[in-house]
Order: sequence, then structure tokens, then C-alpha cells
Amino acid sequence: MRAAEDFDLIVIGGGAAGEKGAARAAYFGKKVAVVERRDRPGGATVHTGTLPSKTLREAALFLSGYRQRDLYGVSVQVDRHLEVAKLIERKDAVRTLEADRMLANLARHGVELVHGSARLIDATTVEIADGHEPRRVSAEAILIVTGSSPFRPPGIDFDDPSVHDSDSILEIDHLPGSLAVLGGGVVGCEYASMFAVLGSRVHLIERRTPLDGVDPEIVERTTAGMQDLGVTFHLGERADSVIRDGGALVCTLPSGQTITTDDVLVTAGRIGNTTGLGLDAVGIATDDRGRIVVDDAFRTSVPSVFAAGDVIGSPALAASSMEQARVAVSHAFGFGHDRYDATMLPTGIYTIPEVSSVGLSEEDARARGIDPVVGRALFRDNARGAIIGDREGMLKLVFDRDSRHLIGCACVGERATELVHVGHAVLQLGGTVDTFIDMVFNYPSLSETYKYAAYDALDRLGDEPRPAAQ
Repeated sequence: MRAAEDFDLIVIGGGAAGEKGAARAAYFGKKVAVVERRDRPGGATVHTGTLPSKTLREAALFLSGYRQRDLYGVSVQVDRHLEVAKLIERKDAVRTLEADRMLANLARHGVELVHGSARLIDATTVEIADGHEPRRVSAEAILIVTGSSPFRPPGIDFDDPSVHDSDSILEIDHLPGSLAVLGGGVVGCEYASMFAVLGSRVHLIERRTPLDGVDPEIVERTTAGMQDLGVTFHLGERADSVIRDGGALVCTLPSGQTITTDDVLVTAGRIGNTTGLGLDAVGIATDDRGRIVVDDAFRTSVPSVFAAGDVIGSPALAASSMEQARVAVSHAFGFGHDRYDATMLPTGIYTIPEVSSVGLSEEDARARGIDPVVGRALFRDNARGAIIGDREGMLKLVFDRDSRHLIGCACVGERATELVHVGHAVLQLGGTVDTFIDMVFNYPSLSETYKYAAYDALDRLGDEPRPAAQ
């Protein structure tokens, strides 16, 4: 055993959160090591989750001609085997580019990347196994950002090559003629819409409502858009069993209905990647799915050990994970006054159509004793919306009636995950309904919906609306 080497910060996990946490500490002159078990950094964000799935989505939209259908009446058909080959080719190219970028960023900050599996020896020491002589490193602070993996419910045969979780679906070598998606959360809805736009017959089975926690009005428009793609929803149901019957898979629902498809995708949540980290030995608490328990500063039950990202559970988004890691490191070393405000973090859902929101919904506001006023603008009434053929998109703004301040923003439709950041900025800066009225937006642009959603809110506030710009 080699003698322990000293660092200021040891980051366990080389994904997006690990990169941001390490760079934050290194920027302030700290000596940092990142331990990563894969050959290349990136974690689930780059290799099995965020970027691969979103790359597949964009490729699917391109290959299907989806964005041109309503506008030009274009019908595009591509050989099914060619489609999958192109999808995988593009996904792998983006993965390589992002991993290269992360390597360059870590090197630029002087962060040492150590390959191997990490295990905590005590509150400040980590042992790294790489197939050779174990290496020990010690630090003032340790940040665990090991991410999560798909939860595989018992009773489902994942050895069947046509039964997938959200990792293995990315390695699919064929486009299924039909697909049953078990679970209507973010991941389930994203993949359901993606395969539907490529022509698969998709059945989505969810025991509650899809996209639980998202503004119901936004969910209604999203599910309507997915139904237009051909997704069939089975709500209030679950798959009691999935069995192989000859050349097909059969899902049996409590209602007695059976759904027969070529493939099945199981999206039943995720579990923290904490096995083998030695958490029990040092007294770090986890929940029943292996997720690490942290306080508001992302500190674990061991004061020198912090955790962030998917390994601590919801919201388990790449953007929130990176912010959590940055704030955790700031707390660990006392950098400034960084704080984490979950209500100010945008949520991006890459269904077809896209969904994004930030701040409070109507329901959230009422639960906090705020009297909300809502303004809406439809893409079909917007010149850019007409040009691109998006007739179902909508922007929704939520204001505090008493102060007129913007407290929430949600949108569904083309480029929603980009569009939301106009509202995000106004929210962050404490803007009001009048802020949007006084702004000038490019014409034609989807951003112009902000002005007209604000006018709609003014009507509900009882104000005399100003004349629209000519």
C-alpha cells in the first residue's frame, strides 16, 4: 500500500456534477483529485442518460421529418435499420465530444483525474482500486457525486434482450414495431414520444398521472401532443407481470387487459450508486434506495463528506446536480455565500413536445398563501409559431396579485427548454408583469409570447391594458 497523498478535495465521480465541483474548488486554488471508474469522464450525463437520450431525440426528429409534417405536408420514411444506425452513430459522436471537453476542462483547472473505484476508509481518506496496488488519498473534504442507476423491479426478466431499462434502451439495435413503456415519469414520457415519432406503436402504462408534479395544464397539453404522435396512455394501471409469449412480450394489467408488444421499457425510478463506497463503515446514512441523506448544505452525516446530484435523489437533473455540487464545495471551504434555491432552478423535459418550467405553479402559489394571477399566450397566435407549424405550444406566466412580481413560468412546445430562460431571468431579477410589457422582442419570435402572456395577466389583474405595439 502506497502512503496516502494529500489533497484539499477528493471528488468521487467524474460526471457533470463532479466536473463542476472540482473546477469550483480548483478555481480558488485548492488541490483537487477526481476519482472516476470509467476510462473517460462524463458519468450518466454523457454516457447513459442526458446527452445520449437528447441526441437520440434530435436525430429522431430529423429522420422522421416531424418538424416539417404540419408545415409542408412532408411524409418521410427511412429504412428502419438505417434509422437506428444513424441514431447510434450521432449519439456516440456527441458522447466523445463532451468527454473530450470535460478532460480539457479538468486539465485546464489543474485537477488530477484518477481512474479506479473509490472506497471511504475514514472521514478524510479514500482508497482507490484500479487493478494494481491500491492507492490512498486524503483530503480536508470529500464530495460524493457517483450518480444513480435504473431501478429494476423484481419479477421482470431483464435478461430478455427485448426488455430494457433507461440505460440499455440506448444500446438498442433495432426500431421496435411496438413498445410498452412502464412508468409515466420524465424518462418514460421522453422515450415514449421519441419512439412514437419514429413510427413505433407505443403504449405508456402509469398508475398515477404522467409527469407527476408538473403543472396539470401543461401536462394536459403535453399528453395531447404525445397522443397525436400515436402514444396510447393506460392511466391508473400498472404491469403486474411481463411474460414472453412466443415472439412477443405480454404485459398484464390489474384491469385484466393485456398489452402485447415487441419490446418493453421499464422506467421505475433510480437507485443511488453507493454500493462499495464504504458508507456504512464511516457512518454515512442512506435511504432505502441507496441515496445519500444530506442537509441544506449537502453535508452528509459525516461533516467532512458532502454529496450532490442523482446520488442524493430528486430532482436528479443534470442542471440541478451541477449547481448542487458547486454549492456543496462552496460550503465545504467557505467560498462566498452560495446557496441552493430549488424554486429557482429550471426543469427541462425533452418530450415531444418539450416542457420546461421555473418557479412556482398556480398550485404551489396557493399552497403558500399567495393569490396567483395567470397569463397565457398560445403559439398558434404567434407569428413564429405559425411559421414553424407549432399550433399546440403555450407559455404560462404566474404572478403574485399583490406585488405583480413574476413567481413562475411554464411552457410547452417547440424550444420550450430554451424559451423558459427569458422568464427565468426576469424571475431571478425580481421583475413584474410590467417588465414584460416594457420589453421589446424580436419579431417574429416565440419570445414575443411573453409580452402577450403579460397582457393576458393584466386583463385578469383588472388593469387597463396598454395598446399592443404596432
